[in-house]
Amino acid sequence: MKIVNSFPEGFMWGAATSAYQCEGAANEDGKKDNQQDVINREIHDEYGYADASVASDHYHHYKEDVALMAEMGFTSYRFSINWARVLPDGVGEPNPKGVEFYHNLIDELKAHNIEPIVTMWHYDLPMALVDKYGGWRDRQIIDDFEYFARFILEEYKDKVKYWLTINEQSIVVNYMDRKNKISMEDKYNPKFRYQANHYMNLAHAKAAIAIHEIVPGGLCGAALDMAPYYPHTCDPEDIMAAKNANAFKNYFYMDAYFKGIYTDSVMAYLKRQGLDFEIMDGDMEIMKKGAECFDFLGINYYQSACVKAATPGLARRSKQNNKTGKGGSVVYEVQPDLFEGCKNEFIGDTDFSMPIDPMGLQYVLEDINDRYHKPMMICENGFGAYDVLEKDGSVHDEYRIAYIREHIKAMKDAIANGVEMIAYNPWSAFDLLSTSNGIAKRYGFIYVDRTDDDVKECKRYKKDSFYWYKNVIATNGKNLE
Repeated sequence: MKIVNSFPEGFMWGAATSAYQCEGAANEDGKKDNQQDVINREIHDEYGYADASVASDHYHHYKEDVALMAEMGFTSYRFSINWARVLPDGVGEPNPKGVEFYHNLIDELKAHNIEPIVTMWHYDLPMALVDKYGGWRDRQIIDDFEYFARFILEEYKDKVKYWLTINEQSIVVNYMDRKNKISMEDKYNPKFRYQANHYMNLAHAKAAIAIHEIVPGGLCGAALDMAPYYPHTCDPEDIMAAKNANAFKNYFYMDAYFKGIYTDSVMAYLKRQGLDFEIMDGDMEIMKKGAECFDFLGINYYQSACVKAATPGLARRSKQNNKTGKGGSVVYEVQPDLFEGCKNEFIGDTDFSMPIDPMGLQYVLEDINDRYHKPMMICENGFGAYDVLEKDGSVHDEYRIAYIREHIKAMKDAIANGVEMIAYNPWSAFDLLSTSNGIAKRYGFIYVDRTDDDVKECKRYKKDSFYWYKNVIATNGKNLE
């Protein structure tokens, strides 16, 4: 493609959200509970953070929100469809008002020349399916996901070209106890996570096939949380730990999407650890057919990670997010005999213990391009912080501007080295509910005036980053000052 100002001609600029984190109207107009409605009520009870009942009230503010996106100059907007809003019971009869809401949102976007990029599933399975058979822990979910996918594809096929099937599959696998409302026996038995991952791969593959069958010119992708895993030292054991971590945390998921296969070294490790899973006859053929329909990869990039050789005898554990908002509060992941997470002393981090490493984005993009040779888009990338609304309605978030500026530079450097990029959709268009840290942890270009304790009127205010990003878009990324 012809390069203009270091970005491709027609490169799309926008931002991202997800349904349960911004829509609110959790039990309005025929919608029933999904997993995140329930989970965020539990987080509210435990930590005092807001639940998903109102969130940013996007359901009632969508026209205002789209107008503000258009004012910034957006040419794309990545959002998700709330499965329980369109199909309250997961399958069966649709909810007309829920279906209409997404028609209205998409039409509003198109009227402002903003390309909709739709995520089918962003953590929020209908509770009807979780209660019925446990959601992702049962093979039935494959067929029900395909039912949902085909329903929304038929409904919006003439309006949406770009489709993402599953958001952050690797995160779901690692945090399945919270994200899937699992039984206690499963919580202490990680084996089921990799069985669930297999079901996700099959569900994704069937949705990918459906996109190419149903949508004229439709393109299929999925959004993965990506982090390069660096060795803590030059000790060969740490180098091997980093190699193992990248295979276990990154390539295992991408090999399934891009090639329809499972990474040999990861499968060998899972077998040694007693975590291998059932693959039925015909499953790999479905995955391979799905891989043939995989057009681009969505990258959710926030941070890099650092690992060392695993301490002998240390038990398996997932990384625990910082829920306090005070720097340094973090528990690192351990995979026995494979790798152990640790702090990278060469980079800084946010108040929420999230490492800040723009070069890691360049590393990820170039590594994926060299391995798989497919286009990519950034589906999430952002800075969560305690923003302050001043008396005059301004919000001075120079820290967010600095963060995004450096990551755009990294993306530009990756493009110069041959990476094909489609779009940049940072997190988030406007302030929304952070699953781990409520409303207090803000990411948006637009300030939503509410707190964890008080919904207020959810009035919108433009942050300094709003005006800065508007200029970035107007110059196609040339002017980052």
